[in-house]
Order: sequence, then C-alpha cells, then structure tokens
Amino acid sequence: MTFAAFLPRVLAVCALCLSAAGAWAQGSVYYVCPGNVFTNTITQKEADARGCKAREAQQPTTISGPKPRPVASQGSAPKGADRVDAADQKARDSDARRILEEELRRAEERLDALKREFNNGEPERRGDENRNAQRYLDRVAEMRAAITRQEADIAAIKRELAKLPA
Repeated sequence: MTFAAFLPRVLAVCALCLSAAGAWAQGSVYYVCPGNVFTNTITQKEADARGCKAREAQQPTTISGPKPRPVASQGSAPKGADRVDAADQKARDSDARRILEEELRRAEERLDALKREFNNGEPERRGDENRNAQRYLDRVAEMRAAITRQEADIAAIKRELAKLPA
C-alpha cells in the first residue's frame, strides 16, 4: 500500500483529534458553588443565582516515567565468568561453616547466661526493685523476651548450617 492509500485514514484521525480538542476547550468551564460543591452541569444563569464562581478547567499534567533500562542479553558475558573454581568454593563453604559454628557457640553461651540469670522465672531482686514491684516484673518480662530471641537466633543459625554442604 502506498501513502496515498493511507492519507484518507490519517486525515480522518487528525479531524477526530481536533474535534476532541475543540470539545475540551468548549466544555472546560466548571463552577465552584458555596459549600465546596463543584459542578459543570448548570448554566451560567443558574450559577449566578446560586452564587457560584466560574473556573476554567485545565488539562491534567502528565509526567512521563523513567525510561526502562536495556536488559543485557545472557550471551553477553563470557562463558564461565561467574563460575567459581571448585577448590575456592570448598574453601568458602568451610569458612562459612567455621564462622557459623563459632557464632552458634557464642549464642548458646549467651543463652546459658540468660537462663542462669533468669533462674526459672524468679531472678534475684535488685535494690531498687524491693520497693517497686513493677520494675521487677518489667525486668523479668525483658529477660523472658531476650531468652526467646536468643533461642530463635540459635534456631536460625542451625538452619543456615544445615544448608551448607557437609
């Protein structure tokens, strides 16, 4: 098909766009009436009778979004660029296991210390807690929460250790 064949269609679309723009310009008046009422369905005489003020509508502002980033094709990286040597991976895994085991040992020691201080829910009272029972109850609740957090931390470390290869 040639451009001459498309010309009538192009002109029809342009005429439609121009008529829509003209309709926008003609129907661009709205009225602000007392009581914070906005309307465009009344005439100028009705607006004057109600005490409404005419306003001219503006086209909404459009802001274009960011342009999408081009996606790198998978074939662009050289083969084996993201691969790690088996010996290096084994060393990394053993380092990770050693670090997690050390962290697990420290977490278990902290949990033991917290449980000793907690004394099965009856820790020793401090001097300022003898006269104020609520302080004692608050400290017991904080200790209980700390023990729960520490147990959750230990469980998470054990899960991470289980994920590592043996």
